[in-house]
Amino acid sequence: MTTLGTGFLRVRRWLRDHPLAFDGALAVAVLVAMIVGSFTDPNGPSFGTRTPEAGSVVLMVLAAAVLALRRRNPMAVLAATGGLSIVEFVLVDPPAPVVMSAVIALYTVAASTDRPTTWRVGLLTMTVLAASAMVFGASPWYSQENLGVFAWTGMAGAAGDAVRSRRAFVDAIRERAERAERTREEEARRRVAEERLRIARDLHDVVAHHIALVNVQAGVAAHVMDKRPDQAKEALAHVREASRSALNELRATVGLLRQSGDPEAPTEPAPGLAVLDELVETVRRAGLPVQVACVDRRPPLPAAVDLAAYRVIQEALTNVRKHAGPGAKAEVSVVRVGGTAEVTVLDNGTGSPEGAGAGADGGGHGLLGMRERVTALGGALTAGPRYGGGFRVHAILPLKARTGEPGTPGAAGRTGEGA
Repeated sequence: MTTLGTGFLRVRRWLRDHPLAFDGALAVAVLVAMIVGSFTDPNGPSFGTRTPEAGSVVLMVLAAAVLALRRRNPMAVLAATGGLSIVEFVLVDPPAPVVMSAVIALYTVAASTDRPTTWRVGLLTMTVLAASAMVFGASPWYSQENLGVFAWTGMAGAAGDAVRSRRAFVDAIRERAERAERTREEEARRRVAEERLRIARDLHDVVAHHIALVNVQAGVAAHVMDKRPDQAKEALAHVREASRSALNELRATVGLLRQSGDPEAPTEPAPGLAVLDELVETVRRAGLPVQVACVDRRPPLPAAVDLAAYRVIQEALTNVRKHAGPGAKAEVSVVRVGGTAEVTVLDNGTGSPEGAGAGADGGGHGLLGMRERVTALGGALTAGPRYGGGFRVHAILPLKARTGEPGTPGAAGRTGEGA
């Protein structure tokens, strides 16, 4: 049974790949059926009581030959077979079944066109062929052979329309499945890209902040090493503390890239406004006076908003330390206004605006990373020089982050997982 089924599938596939061969075989089969039917007496029925005339044989051969071209021009084939059938009705009584070729042609038209065309052409074909059989035949108009012409042409149109509808339904299902597969692949690529951007922002926030502090404290230690060793020792202690913190946060961030079979490691919560005092103290030790004007911590912010607010303050203070110039001071505030949290970092530095905005337009990625992080939550960030000197960073964060974005609470909560 398996071998038989495999052979049938192979023959079917070959016939689908060679439609002209299939139509030729169909034409031969229809010719055989018409010739066999021409030996049958329609009033009997009995076989062999009559023989087809030479003209009928010629008409049957021509009608069958035309069927071999039914896929190339269905309408022309239907017109030709219908015309040959009418000629048979006019010349011979009782006629040979040349109309069988018109039935096949009408089925082809219905299967290859739309429904309105099938209705128009089908009704016209049924009416013309049935009327010709009734008018030119010697039998009564209600004889079974005349009604058979009407019935067979009607069934051919209905069958062809049903086949066309099923093909369209199957094609639509296949197209939807292919489109769904493409959409699924595009969605997967988009999520991977968003996750890469989010991890890149976290890495930049951690490295830029802590390495900047290490660089500053190392410079202080080198400057006072000979004259003030105690201050140099304190600066080196700050370097060690900043580097340790950087390594811990890097381990937590890079831990997101671990494989599922990697060994577990201790975890710690993601940074947020709860550790803002530690961040401010670290920046003060680096030589930048920072004043915390207002921080509204109650009730706690959502995890994603809390992390974004902390990162904005961290990056903004790092930029102040790097670009604001000597004698600069910074001021930090976090307030809630309706359904949003507003984070503001101000400084009175004398550094150039170009240096302060390097993260957005120059070689760095500080302001760009802040803006992407805030935008991912559905917020907005503005940064630019202040009137009268200094720089201002202002972020508006909605307390309800957009669902499904990289910065949603679930994603933010994983940011601080250990390596």
